[in-house]
Amino acid sequence: MSRFVKSLNATFLVLVPKKGDAEDLKDFRPISLVSSLYKLLAKVLANKIKKVMGKVISESQNAFVESRQILDIVLIANEVVDSRLKSNVGGVLCKLDTEKAYDHIGWSFLMAVLKKMGFGERWIKWIEWCISTVKFYVLINGSPSSFFQSSRRLRQGDLFSPYLFVIAMEVFSCLLIRAISGSFLSGWRVRGRSDEGILISHLLFADDTLVFCEESLDQMTYVSWLLMWFEACSGLRINLEKSELIPVGRVHDIEDLALELGCKVGGLPSCYLGLPLGTPSNQWLCEIVLKSDFEKGL
Repeated sequence: MSRFVKSLNATFLVLVPKKGDAEDLKDFRPISLVSSLYKLLAKVLANKIKKVMGKVISESQNAFVESRQILDIVLIANEVVDSRLKSNVGGVLCKLDTEKAYDHIGWSFLMAVLKKMGFGERWIKWIEWCISTVKFYVLINGSPSSFFQSSRRLRQGDLFSPYLFVIAMEVFSCLLIRAISGSFLSGWRVRGRSDEGILISHLLFADDTLVFCEESLDQMTYVSWLLMWFEACSGLRINLEKSELIPVGRVHDIEDLALELGCKVGGLPSCYLGLPLGTPSNQWLCEIVLKSDFEKGL
């Protein structure tokens, strides 16, 4: 890796306003421009990692895993909510949004996760070089500023960044699974053909997370602990201002539960990944089918 010239991993940042009257820095979205040669290198690594994503990522995650589609997770989420409503048992749905997902992820955490998952040492070093030797230049009126480096974050322009982010979120998924096995969280059981049904505790698609909980102050406390633990080890933080606690069925003291978690109270029907959540079955199914047909037409 030391043979590569320094300019290979240079990135030019262009600030694009999110809205017309952008004034503060937070009102701009940084767009990363990388060299064509580096894109070839990143594409080779991305093609390698995507082949094994299905082996290292649990079924609760659907983003950037071959044979798993965005519509699948929306269908599952709606089936879980619909089953809960029909059971006449109250519950709460934690709809979590990750704050500036790519910008806060820690490199040492990510390298440790890759090693734990069984990725080779040489391959991990390649990834570490790609994400840690980036030099950023901000284009101001078309002219680059002096370069600066970062101590964390994934670059938006890297083709393998989405896969690395999903791998990082798998740790949060594992924490939730451990919480279920330890009876700290319960999840929701969806009745099917079998008497036992299927236990669904959470669903993830990139930085959008759904956690299914009982109407319990203790469970809200434990979820908040999980969020703090995950932030401490990964650097990723849940944006509680954009997150919601949605009551499903008859739920008492929803305001107290939301206060314990630190987020606002939402309601059904809602929206998940741009599609309806918690609407009547025939309505959301028609909308999902129509969107699927539209995407196929494109």
